[in-house]
Amino acid sequence: MSKAVDANINQHNAGWSFDGISEDFDSHILRSIPLYESGHTLVCHYSDFFLKADSVAYDLGCSTGQMLAKLAQRHPQKQNLRLIGIDTVEDMVGKARRLCARDARLEFVHGNALDIQFAPADMVIANYTIQFLPPRVRQAMVDRVYQALNWGGAFFMFEKVRAPDGRFQDYANQVYVEFKLDNGFSEAEIVNKTRSIKGVMEPFSTQGNLDLLKRAGFVDVMSIQKYVCFEGFLAIK
Repeated sequence: MSKAVDANINQHNAGWSFDGISEDFDSHILRSIPLYESGHTLVCHYSDFFLKADSVAYDLGCSTGQMLAKLAQRHPQKQNLRLIGIDTVEDMVGKARRLCARDARLEFVHGNALDIQFAPADMVIANYTIQFLPPRVRQAMVDRVYQALNWGGAFFMFEKVRAPDGRFQDYANQVYVEFKLDNGFSEAEIVNKTRSIKGVMEPFSTQGNLDLLKRAGFVDVMSIQKYVCFEGFLAIK
């Protein structure tokens, strides 16, 4: 039986799915992830260093396309940009296409990024996406990102991260609960969300994510945003 995790979103125990929630996704994610919009703003600011007049940029797990829409607004003069969003959820892609229909530079693909042939890119973004991939395929995905990037290209990877030990993890869990309570979630919704993502979302530690990046070939990596158990990395090829 599904239970409420937000006003208009119901999910099953150990069965979280992004299907059918596109209309409420943006409001839910803003209340769920600290500094979510700030992360978008950071990527836009950093993009000044990487996006050229004819660059290609990908957003893996693009949801409703808001990250790429903000990039397009940041670079109105670069009319040959290709900003390509990929998502496995058809109704997310449909909403992204509707919201971004006025800008021909924006493209949205319904599919799995593991199966799509990438064009050479100057930027790749994964906003809280890798954590939902089965651990057995994450290295292959990050490897593909590295291979797709041009030399000097950037990979922006934002993830929920595990703490380095049990004490800090306990602190992080409790602080995050307080964050969600402050943002209007009920205690029942918080518990239901936690139950729904069991076995679906599997965060790695900061070091685990750094290891993924380094095994793929990235040498130049730094953290650009951190809030308790949420972290953004910038890796440059």
